[in-house]
This record gives sequence, C-alpha cells and structure tokens, in this order.
Amino acid sequence: MAGFHFDEIIKVTDIDNQVVYDKVSRIKAKGEEDYCYLELDVHSELYPMLPDEKYRMLISATLSMDGSSVPGNFPEGKQKSLADKFDYVMHGLLYKMSEAEEKKDGGKGGVKVVVYISFGGLQLMLKGDPLKMHKFRVDQRLFLLLRKI
Repeated sequence: MAGFHFDEIIKVTDIDNQVVYDKVSRIKAKGEEDYCYLELDVHSELYPMLPDEKYRMLISATLSMDGSSVPGNFPEGKQKSLADKFDYVMHGLLYKMSEAEEKKDGGKGGVKVVVYISFGGLQLMLKGDPLKMHKFRVDQRLFLLLRKI
C-alpha cells in the first residue's frame, strides 16, 4: 500500500465534546506504534467514537484501491473504491505543515512533522515522525478514511 500518505491503527485517548460546532467532537488519539499523535474533529452523530477504541485511519490522495491516481473517466459498471471498505470518509485540503521539537521524559526529544488538514471546517492535526510523513505537501487534496477495529 505504498501509494498512501498515512496508514495506521490509532487508539482514541480522549474526546472533547465542547467543540464550536453542534454534533462535532474532537478526538485525541495516538498511533498503535506510538509514533504519531492526532486531534481530529468528527461528526459525532454520524460516527460516534469512544475512548480506548481502536480504528484504522488511512489518508490518501485517491480512493483507488491500490493508491494509484484515478483516471479521468471510469469504465461502465460499479467502480470499487477504498470508501467501500471504511465507515467514515472525509475529503479536504492540507493547508499547513510545520516542525515541532518534542521532548521525551528527562531527555532529548526529536523533531516531529505536523500537518493540518481542513475538511470543510472539521480539522485534523497530525504529528508524526518525519520519515513516516514525507509524502505530505501543502495544497494537497486528501481523503481521510476511518474504520473501527
């Protein structure tokens, strides 16, 4: 699945229901391998999430099953899509990237890449290891897909 920007099992650590919009919750989660941290606004009425639940989260520039770019015209018949395998899908724009120095307990930390994606007002802040975040670029249109595990 080399064509995807991000593919990780995440565990919800906290939920803030006091976000500006009705029916929106801001979830805080960590990657199962503990290399990433994220804050994501979700439509909690459409897709309720609870602390300690695990989800597969995928970020891709396309909904093509193999991660390749989608051709301009589709053949007749139903086209298979990544969206068919996930429960919650959003499309948005990566509008900002930055670096953050992260300190570990009592020692040196490391540099993390932070990406910010807007999904029509719902936001994602994803912080991770630069080696895992190298495919992200400002002004990319991306899909975020979630499925409970």
